[in-house]
Amino acid sequence: MDFTDQRLSYEKGQLDQQLVPASPFELLKAWMNEAIEAQVQEPYAMSLATCGADNKPSVRIVLMREITNKGIVFYTNYESAKGQDIAENPNAEALFFWHKLERQIRISGSIAKIDANKSAAYFQKRPHDSQVGAWVSQPQSGEVANRAVMEQTFAQLQADYPTDSPVPTPEFWGGYEITIEEIEFWQGRANRMHDRIVYTLDTSSEESTAKWTTKRLLP
Repeated sequence: MDFTDQRLSYEKGQLDQQLVPASPFELLKAWMNEAIEAQVQEPYAMSLATCGADNKPSVRIVLMREITNKGIVFYTNYESAKGQDIAENPNAEALFFWHKLERQIRISGSIAKIDANKSAAYFQKRPHDSQVGAWVSQPQSGEVANRAVMEQTFAQLQADYPTDSPVPTPEFWGGYEITIEEIEFWQGRANRMHDRIVYTLDTSSEESTAKWTTKRLLP
């Protein structure tokens, strides 16, 4: 299949370096709200890239669940392939792409587990069957003989934990936070003259007084 003749002209917006806020979190939240208002489907879905000790990058879609005052949070199985990568190399990059708005956001930084109590509180907010499903996926990404085995395990766990009883939070499941050290906002423009503004954290500053520098990149 040849896609060399397939292209679009991006003409839905612009990004002026002189007008962006001092903190990237203001722009991140503003763009996220605009994506929600534009009814982008699951705008909080992001591609998460990790790399373990084998130096082989791995990427998959996960759902961001919170923007904090220093980064973004998602939840997963700690024993998954991504969890193993993070244990070996606590750095990651995330990418949001919203075709409807011709925008993308790249986030990179260090990554660490969040407080276990916070993970448990979020786990209990999930739908009951999603809680049960988390127990089925152990070890996540592990080989299974067939789907019937998964469904049998799920049915047994549903019997063990009926809808009127709490499902315990697995010790192997919880949240990670990517502390943002660099974040790039990309706005598609006509003639491939895209706007790219990058915020970089001054790591020598105190967390309470974080300082950011901005620069424009060539498209």
